[in-house]
Amino acid sequence: MIWPGTSDPYKRKRIIRFLVISAIIGVAASVGSLTIQQLANPNDPLKVCINDRQTPYKIKATLELIIDGQKADIPANIGINEDCKRAMYTLTNDGTIYAEWEEDYSWEIGHFLWMWEFPLRDMDQNKSTVYVNGEESSHFINHPLQDGYHYKVVFTSKAFDESKERDFLPPEN
Repeated sequence: MIWPGTSDPYKRKRIIRFLVISAIIGVAASVGSLTIQQLANPNDPLKVCINDRQTPYKIKATLELIIDGQKADIPANIGINEDCKRAMYTLTNDGTIYAEWEEDYSWEIGHFLWMWEFPLRDMDQNKSTVYVNGEESSHFINHPLQDGYHYKVVFTSKAFDESKERDFLPPEN
């Protein structure tokens, strides 16, 4: 099949040249944007590594995650790789979250979920809730992270079918 505009060699060269120039402009804009963002945010604790920084402000909290009625594991080494230790991380898979920075910073549960790349968009936020030390939070994932607190986040996914959780048989005696 001959695509429109490609049968004529002159037009084909112009189209390819246009596509190459567009790709170069797109890549240059992306690299320039990333460079500007890195220069503008050199001290953003959500984006930088703390390997070579003094971090006297430290907090430790526990997180329990329930998705569609099932307890979900929080993996170890979130925020840690070979080259970089981020300001919010986990060391083990027991749900303990560590956050540290150069000064007092208003950490939130949502910051940890963002660093973890948790699929929050797949969750129904109207049916989800956050409990802090056993009490429901009105701030949802924007609740401040405080040292020694226990957080329980109960998510219901958008794809969850509640009818499968119900048993329509009479109760057993």
